[in-house]
Amino acid sequence: MLLVLTPAVPSPAAAEPAAHIVRPGDTLWAVAEKYGHHVSDLREWNALGPYDTLRADGMLRLGTARAPLPEFRTRAETVTEKEANGTVGRKCPVPPAELRRIWVRYIDFQGRVHNGSLIMHRTLVAPTQRAFAQLYRWRFPIMVMQPASVNMPGLTDKSVLTGGYECRFVAGTTKWSQHSYGRAVDVNPRQNPMIRGDYLDPPNTERWLARENYWPGMVHENGAVEAFTSNGFAWGGRWKSLKDYMHFSTTNL
Repeated sequence: MLLVLTPAVPSPAAAEPAAHIVRPGDTLWAVAEKYGHHVSDLREWNALGPYDTLRADGMLRLGTARAPLPEFRTRAETVTEKEANGTVGRKCPVPPAELRRIWVRYIDFQGRVHNGSLIMHRTLVAPTQRAFAQLYRWRFPIMVMQPASVNMPGLTDKSVLTGGYECRFVAGTTKWSQHSYGRAVDVNPRQNPMIRGDYLDPPNTERWLARENYWPGMVHENGAVEAFTSNGFAWGGRWKSLKDYMHFSTTNL
């Protein structure tokens, strides 16, 4: 079953939210007061030290965690042609020897920790690892990463995956996408769609075009975006001719 997290509509009978998505200007004191908790409880539930600060787009648990948040871990490994492209002999601009599968820990929308992976160019292993390490420290939620069969069993809509390398053209053209070089990352595509004129990708994601909202998995200039831009990636949300909110690349293409 496809999991799609939609913004809750507050009502007197609504259940108490399990998490709070941090907005610019939020403080632990203000969040604690809003939900009737103690600051010390928020620190304990979210493993926050006395000098940790809140980051916009991050997710604060509002109750006892199922388990302590483990330390961030990452590693990289080589990939075969079939692992990279799904088949052998496919014409792609980068040979598999130039690619690496990067494993990172991430937090999903329910606050669970997973080991996920994405494939990137070998020269971008360290910047990619640093970016995802920052997202993890900021407790930014990622809907799902590969292997999807483990991290979200039953998933059929692969357009929701956060990922990197994919041997494909730019939509509607015969020009290689930066993903086909392993130089681009798409983060939470459903919550950060691409819009060009009347074309929306993924489809049926109009609700997330209201970028003034701070909903789970959305990236903003003053929040999760900085994890990538501080590590040499450019953000498609800054483009003028179109907006690709999910897209980060080292070439700004």
